[in-house]
Amino acid sequence: MGHTLIDGVKTIVAITGASGTIYGIRLLEELEGDKYLIITETAKRILEAETDYKLADVESMADKVYHEDELFAPVASGSHRFDAMVICPCSESTLAKVSHGLADNLVTRAAAVCLKEGRKLIIVPRETPQSTVMLRNSLQLAQDGAVIMPASPGFYPRPQSIDDIVDFMVGKILDQLGQPHELFRRWGD
Repeated sequence: MGHTLIDGVKTIVAITGASGTIYGIRLLEELEGDKYLIITETAKRILEAETDYKLADVESMADKVYHEDELFAPVASGSHRFDAMVICPCSESTLAKVSHGLADNLVTRAAAVCLKEGRKLIIVPRETPQSTVMLRNSLQLAQDGAVIMPASPGFYPRPQSIDDIVDFMVGKILDQLGQPHELFRRWGD
């Protein structure tokens, strides 16, 4: 099971069916506090195609794992206390559903809880290029209080590997969550 480094901080990490599952995995490795994981069925298939990780290994990084169909899970309710949710990577289908209030699985329902309860919601879409529809959905969510963080790594730290590129993006997510890290060299350092 995961390790609680920051007492009381509870974060949902949702890995959905978009390329870039390594971002979500690396986030689970670095994230402090209690970690709740929701990994969709499509994400499980992408995980196998993109990485050497086994599903059990990824699930073992979390303190609690939920299936996307568990609509009666505690995180589906606003009365259950958690601090933030990160959908990483976020498929455009999931982004569209959240943008339009369609809470048809645990990922979209927990995201709806974040929006209605004023909790931190970070969405990391990885699709490119983005259509006008995708951009409108992202704009709507940003206006509703979500943080939209396209998986667009910076190159000023001079990454030397894919791990460096992934760490940059994960570090930016941790910055949004207020968690200290040393995953990349900051501008001017």
